[in-house]
Amino acid sequence: MTEKLEKLKQVILVLSGKGGVGKSTVSTQLALSLVQDGFKVGVLDVDICGPSIPQMLGLGNDREIHQSDIGWIPVYVDSSKSLSVMSIAFLLNSKNDAVIWRGPKKHSMIKQFMENVFWEDTDYLIVDTPPGTSDEHMSVMESLKDFPKKSAVLVTTPQLVSVNDVRREVTFCQKLKIPVLGIIENYSSFTCPNCQDCTSIFPQNGGELLSAETGLKLLAKIPIDPNLVRCGESGENFITKFQESEVAKIFTKLQTEIRHSLDS
Repeated sequence: MTEKLEKLKQVILVLSGKGGVGKSTVSTQLALSLVQDGFKVGVLDVDICGPSIPQMLGLGNDREIHQSDIGWIPVYVDSSKSLSVMSIAFLLNSKNDAVIWRGPKKHSMIKQFMENVFWEDTDYLIVDTPPGTSDEHMSVMESLKDFPKKSAVLVTTPQLVSVNDVRREVTFCQKLKIPVLGIIENYSSFTCPNCQDCTSIFPQNGGELLSAETGLKLLAKIPIDPNLVRCGESGENFITKFQESEVAKIFTKLQTEIRHSLDS
């Protein structure tokens, strides 16, 4: 374990065996909610082929990563330096560039991100992962094998096809001895931006079913909120702009519950 990793207080992996369940949205909003409560947070985007964290946090591809004698300096969201980001997107010439790499090259880049970035006494490093249990995940875990304060949250949607894939992620965590804090069910319902009424669009209770099967806690059920979608596309801070919304309150409660689980 490198000296830079030792400076991290907690690492939280955001995992799911299924693509399109909203891992990046969960990662960004969890980070913004923690920052809102005064914590110093880093977000590491290890989705090498589909990086989306920079856009969701309002960071263009023109932002540069600087190297120094203390390591790579991540990109800060604002002058407070309370939220920092590292992503392959900052190393591409264009947002339309495709990353066509085999496993060993991905492993090398993720190892650089994990071991050579100067996170500077970050309270929480949130690792946004691609779907599955393959190269990127194994590279992250290899770097974290001696880091004691790592844990994971699993993201699913209500549909059984998603739940079936996330079951494999549970097995992955068990085999690699990653403590799982709980399950987050995303897209649980639709929240009308006008009347705030919730309507179930997908089959219900997928998160509850997975929780009952695995014994893992269901941490949150997050409805679809069009304002959250718009903020993710524009890079605006949903947590501060819509702090009175139901979804913003759910994320605040979620990060509080995660912190308490880590402290207990």
